[in-house]
Amino acid sequence: MNKLLRFLGWPTLCGILAGVLIATYMPHPQNPEQAQTTRSGAPYSYADAVSRAAPAVVNIYTSKTVRAPLNPMLEDPVLRHFFNRGSSRQQERIQRSLGSGVIIDRSGYLLTNHHVINGADEILVLLADGREALARVVGFDTETDLAALKIDLPNLEPIEVGDANRARVGDVVLAIGNPYGFGQSVSQGIISATGRYGLRLATYEDFLQTDAAINPGNSGGALVDAEGRLLGINTAIYTPSGGSTGIGLAIPADLAVRTMRDLIEYGRPMRGWLGIEVQRLPPALATTNHLSAGNGVVITSVYSDGPGERAGLRNGDIVLEINGQAVGDGHAGMNLIGTTRPGDSVTLAVVRNGTRLELKMTVGTRPAVSEVPS
Repeated sequence: MNKLLRFLGWPTLCGILAGVLIATYMPHPQNPEQAQTTRSGAPYSYADAVSRAAPAVVNIYTSKTVRAPLNPMLEDPVLRHFFNRGSSRQQERIQRSLGSGVIIDRSGYLLTNHHVINGADEILVLLADGREALARVVGFDTETDLAALKIDLPNLEPIEVGDANRARVGDVVLAIGNPYGFGQSVSQGIISATGRYGLRLATYEDFLQTDAAINPGNSGGALVDAEGRLLGINTAIYTPSGGSTGIGLAIPADLAVRTMRDLIEYGRPMRGWLGIEVQRLPPALATTNHLSAGNGVVITSVYSDGPGERAGLRNGDIVLEINGQAVGDGHAGMNLIGTTRPGDSVTLAVVRNGTRLELKMTVGTRPAVSEVPS
């Protein structure tokens, strides 16, 4: 018996030790909460982000009546009678287009692009849950290509707005919209660049660039982060072919929401205005004044009785800073003033005849596009 125990003891002990080692060093099965993430914490699935954001993203269908000109030959009374073309209504046709939008407020306010609804006679909004409603235009802003709409439906789920200023190149983003009328679709990519401007798509440009697939019909839809928070309103793509080429542009959410709030409250965006026109600082003038060629704008015109004139600004002054922030080539300064509320005070650092001055002034209200002097 003792011999048998000694014979079985060593194999048993070795088996127990092997089991302990396997239990210690082999990876444990993931529980359901962990199953969707990698070791680095990045998700395998963005389904949770989509489920949070998707109810707020809507499909927009527009229609408008287009009157085609009559063939001059049909103006002849005989021919018109012969071809039964006496009514001009027969020269009318309905033009339809599509886009996307984002519900921002539980009371039914939503954002889309101006070009999505421009000229529409009827705007139909289809929600992710299958409900639909006719929308009315609250207001629009051609300088950012944004429009605010209103629908009257209960139990709406607005999107959570994120901080576009904290978006970094390389962050994962999702584009949600209605490409080609397929219905709500999601594409995934990253932030490719921030602060894109100079594209001549709008007056105020500060685009987020993404390689998430954006196609016709996505305009006005949501660009969201990996948690489903709104970062931007998808607006444009760069494409020689008409389809996605990996360069999509979105209006930052903070600019879009601020514009919508102004449209609701005032019927127009309330942007700051200095009453001056400027151009980029020429390298020769920068050298003459011992300035960096990469920062500064030259005042080329001062509007009569505008904020700039009242503060003492003159043609030829070189503006370097606004409230201590460099104006760059003018884009940064324009955006800074555009986001400043009328009535606020700002301090401009300018160079005049080689002398640096600081001028304090009260920001005015930027005139509507049709009111800006030519």
